[in-house]
Amino acid sequence: MSDTPIGLSRRGILVTAAAASAVTVSGTTPAFATPATVSATETAGATSLVTRDRIAAAVIRSPGGGLTALPFQVDLHDRLGAWLAFWSANSPSNWHEPVEVTGRTDATGAVFALTAIRYRRHDQAHDGFVAGRADRTYWATLASLHHHFGRVEPVGGAVHVSGAATGYTGSPDQHAFIASACRELWGYRAAADTDWHGAANRALRRAGQGADIVSRAGWAAFTRTSLRLGLDTESY
Repeated sequence: MSDTPIGLSRRGILVTAAAASAVTVSGTTPAFATPATVSATETAGATSLVTRDRIAAAVIRSPGGGLTALPFQVDLHDRLGAWLAFWSANSPSNWHEPVEVTGRTDATGAVFALTAIRYRRHDQAHDGFVAGRADRTYWATLASLHHHFGRVEPVGGAVHVSGAATGYTGSPDQHAFIASACRELWGYRAAADTDWHGAANRALRRAGQGADIVSRAGWAAFTRTSLRLGLDTESY
């Protein structure tokens, strides 16, 4: 893909949020807005959005494939940068930095619908996550999103995330994710939506973690180790 720039080093993505222009977004927009034109200025205000064409060092592509810029609430964009750095830091060493993230924001800039991540290896871009493909990288990436966002919802071929408080909340979406991760990543095939607690704690013990899944430490450990297991960074 000739219009994808060579990314920064993996260390660079952990400390760099790529510079981009910002604008104020206002007016009536559809549920998922067409990106506004990037401006050289940013207007302050409680309802202001910023327009960005990158998440950390990775360029943003629309679901249709073209390079794009999207309106974000500032906190969401910052947290997406931290999430992508976390995903990259826990991926295999031969997966270089992410170079593309495909997705779109809603009209408020508070929700991001993720559909794909691509990373650089041997000067080629490779799929690291595809929302419509429920393989191990899918569940691993959901784990990374649950690590950073309080709301993570697979919807219509995308994964919607928003900047709610992180940690275990007891939501049905979290319980469904735990049960699926236990089955698809940890191999506990008997795990069901009603038996997620015991299966998750068995996974934590196997990974050398003593915390309970419903604790803050347990939730952080389960999502982190599930990410590493699903991306084949580590085995337990």
